[in-house]
Amino acid sequence: MNLKYITSAFLITLISLPSLSRAQNTTDPDSIDVFVKNKMQQKRIPALQLAVVRQGKIVKLKSYGIANPENNIAATNESIFSINSITKAFVGVAVMQLAEEGKLKVSDRVSAYIDSLPAAWQQITIQQVLTHTSGLPDILDETEQVMGNGDEQAAMKQVKALSLEFKTGEKFAYNQTGYVLMGQIITKLSGMHFTKFIEERQFKVAGMKLTRFGDSFDIIPNSAGAYTNVRHVGNRLIRNRPGVGYMQFPEFFRTAAGILSTAGDMANWIIALKSGQLLKQEASIQTMWQPAILNNGKIGGFNQLTNGYALGWPTVTREEHPAVGPVGGGRNAVFIYVKDDLSIVVLSNLMGANPEQFVDEIAGYYIPEMHEINGFGLSPSVKKLRAELIKQGFNKAVPVAAQLKKQTKNLELPEGELNGWGYQLLGQKKPAEAVAIFKLNIVLYPKSANAYDSLGEALEITGNNKESLLNYQKSLDLNPGNKNAAEKIKALSN
Repeated sequence: MNLKYITSAFLITLISLPSLSRAQNTTDPDSIDVFVKNKMQQKRIPALQLAVVRQGKIVKLKSYGIANPENNIAATNESIFSINSITKAFVGVAVMQLAEEGKLKVSDRVSAYIDSLPAAWQQITIQQVLTHTSGLPDILDETEQVMGNGDEQAAMKQVKALSLEFKTGEKFAYNQTGYVLMGQIITKLSGMHFTKFIEERQFKVAGMKLTRFGDSFDIIPNSAGAYTNVRHVGNRLIRNRPGVGYMQFPEFFRTAAGILSTAGDMANWIIALKSGQLLKQEASIQTMWQPAILNNGKIGGFNQLTNGYALGWPTVTREEHPAVGPVGGGRNAVFIYVKDDLSIVVLSNLMGANPEQFVDEIAGYYIPEMHEINGFGLSPSVKKLRAELIKQGFNKAVPVAAQLKKQTKNLELPEGELNGWGYQLLGQKKPAEAVAIFKLNIVLYPKSANAYDSLGEALEITGNNKESLLNYQKSLDLNPGNKNAAEKIKALSN
C-alpha cells in the first residue's frame, strides 16, 4: 500500500531534489531553503525553525512560514515552540550532572532514592527508567492524559496500583512514569525543584534566554502554537485541543515533556554540551548516549531510524553517520551526528511533521554522501544491489538480484526496505527504476499483498492503468481487507 507500510527511514520524498551536482558540491543556504520550503509545502507545515551547528558555531539559523495562522504572524528566530519529549534529553544531562557530583550512579536502583515504591518496582534501576526498558505501567491514561487531574500524589497512587507491563529489560516500551520518578530524584538530590535545577544548570549556562518550562495553559510570548492537519475534514489545519496534541503538562510531569524553546537556543545548548560546559567529562556524554541493551542482547527503539534509546536520548544506531536524535511531539527533532562535526535542530508547530524523517537529507547539504539520491540510508545488501543496477540497468533487477544472492553470503533484501526504496525512486522522479524495484519485490515476496499494491500504485503513476489494475486485483485477492486496492480498482475500472 502507499505510505502506510513504509518505515520512517524510507518515507517517500515527494518533491524533486536539487540537481545531484549542485547537492554534492555546495552548502549553499539557498539550496537548503528550497528543500525546507518544499518539504513544508508537502507536509503543510505552518512554521519551522532550522539551526545547524558546525565547529562549535551556529552556521545557519532561519525561520520559515507562519507561526500563528489565525493572525498571519510570520515565524521569526524568536518564535517559541514546545519541544515536547526532547525535554527528556535535558533530564539525561541533569542525571549525569548529579552523577559527576557523586550523588548517584545510573546503575543505582530507583528505590534507593524514593520510598514506598511497589515491591515489583524495587529492583528497577535509573538506567532502565531513563531508557524505557523498566516495564513500569504508564502514568498516561487511555485518553493520553496524565493521571491524577494534575495532582502528583493522586497520579502516583493510581499508577502504583497497576502491574508491570513486562519483565524489566525485556523490551523497549515508551513510558512516562519513569521520568516522573526521575523528577522526584533530581529534586531530592539537587536540593531544588527539578525545573529550577535544569534552568540553573542548563538554560542559564548555555545562554538559552528564550527557553522556559510551560504548557498550553501558559501565556507564552511569541508562541508558535501547535496545529494538526485533520484528514477526515479535507486535510484542514486546526489548532490542537485536549485529546489532539494539546500541550497540558502538570508541573510534576515536566521531566517527560514541558520545555519550550527556539532552534537558536537549542543550538546553543548543543554547543554548551559538546564544549564541556554542561558535563565536564567526555565519559559522561558517552554513558548518556549509550543505547540500552535488552535482555536478548539487542537494542530497541521507536522504529528503523531511531532504533535505540539511551539516557533520555533516542539513538540512530548505524554504521554510517550514527547520531543521537531526540524527537518530540511528532513535530521536532534534534540530531547530533556523533562522528561528524554536525548537529541539526528542526522545530515545527505541526503534529505529524515528523522532521526526523528529513533531517538526514538536510545533513546531506553538508555531508553529500548523506543525500538520499546517493543511496544513504539503504542497508549494505541493498546498496550492493543498487551499485550493480546502476552498472547493468534497473530493468535487470530480477536476474541481478538472483546472481547477487548466489555470490554473496547472507545477502538480505527485505521486503519493507525494497518497498521504501521504490518510493524513494518515485520521489526522485525515477518511475521506471521504481517499477523495476517493485517488480523485484513481488518476485521475492509473491504472497505479499503490500508488494502488489505498491507495484500497482507505481504503474498507475506511470500511466500503465491496465497493469496497475491487475496488480491491485492481485493485492486484493491476497488481502481482501485492503481498502486502498479496492478503491483503486473501482476508480480504474470506470
